Amino acid sequence: MTGEKILIVDDEPNNFDIIEAQLLREKYELSYASSGIKALQRLPLFQPDVILLDVMMPDMDGVEVCQKIKSDPLWSHIPIVAVTALNSKQDMARCLEGGADDFISKPVGGIELRARIRSMLRIKQQYDTLQKQRDALAEMLKLREEMSHMIVHDLRNPIACIIFAGELLKEENTLSELNQKKVERIVNCGHRLQALTNDLLVMAKLESGHLVLHRNTINFCQLAHQTIVDFEPIASQKKIILVPEIPLTRKAVDLDANLFRRVLDNLLSNAIKFSPNNSVVRLRVEYPKNGPIQVRVRISDQGHGVSKELQEIIFQKYAVGSLVEGIEQIGLGLAFCKMIVEAHGGQIFVEDNQPKGATFILEI
Repeated sequence: MTGEKILIVDDEPNNFDIIEAQLLREKYELSYASSGIKALQRLPLFQPDVILLDVMMPDMDGVEVCQKIKSDPLWSHIPIVAVTALNSKQDMARCLEGGADDFISKPVGGIELRARIRSMLRIKQQYDTLQKQRDALAEMLKLREEMSHMIVHDLRNPIACIIFAGELLKEENTLSELNQKKVERIVNCGHRLQALTNDLLVMAKLESGHLVLHRNTINFCQLAHQTIVDFEPIASQKKIILVPEIPLTRKAVDLDANLFRRVLDNLLSNAIKFSPNNSVVRLRVEYPKNGPIQVRVRISDQGHGVSKELQEIIFQKYAVGSLVEGIEQIGLGLAFCKMIVEAHGGQIFVEDNQPKGATFILEI
């Protein structure tokens, strides 16, 4: 036996005998189903490589059977040859539209039948080969992703040691002013690496569905104010003015404060990083009166802005905006923001900030 399995679906047993005789030389493994319902029940038991499907059957005709098979991801790859006594082009088109891969007219000729089955088997073989390649690629990508997550996780300890050692060195009174600045730079870079590894781990948990949001009812305005205060020393280095447009209200919002603070940190850091010296960055908080939105945040800068083309992809992993000399761009910060905002059931997008710059808007 060649091993290829052919399922023959026909309400007339005599038709099965005819097809069996015509395929005898090929030594296929044949199975017979006398109705569409029995054919569907036979699929997981027999797992055919090709299906010969009679169109004119009572209860459930061949087109309906074909549609059910092709709509199931487990069986949609199996080639189906519609066997029909119908000869009009409309009837043949109906079979093809129902999902049939080919058709053959009754009375069935042996030479044509064998040729069409061989053709369908080649298609099935090509599909199986492609599926194996896809499975191997998916397995390789999964392994690489798991290794990346392990490496990122293992980086946390040495980074923490670098920060701890740097903090100890900062307390040394014997360091020169130049060495003190170098130590401060080491500590700052350590904190940046720590934040990046934490973001990568959060993203990995989000993608795997293992991240649990620790929601609390918080004063969002207070969170936004604190973010502005923490970034003022960084902004002052470029003589950038941070303008808070935050209402005086204690209105509460339900969210994970730690993760959402990191979203604000990412957006405000980007706004400062991509803004020119002596410019303005605004953080605006709004509480819409109508609709499902609890809070809307706008962070606007006066930088190069984001083109219409980039606005469509800027939140994808490793996507970066316009390259700016002297500014490091990895392409993970905005992807992280998008994941966190969407995990809260919100959305984030970017618009032009007239007359110049970009405005990142998030809504929860």
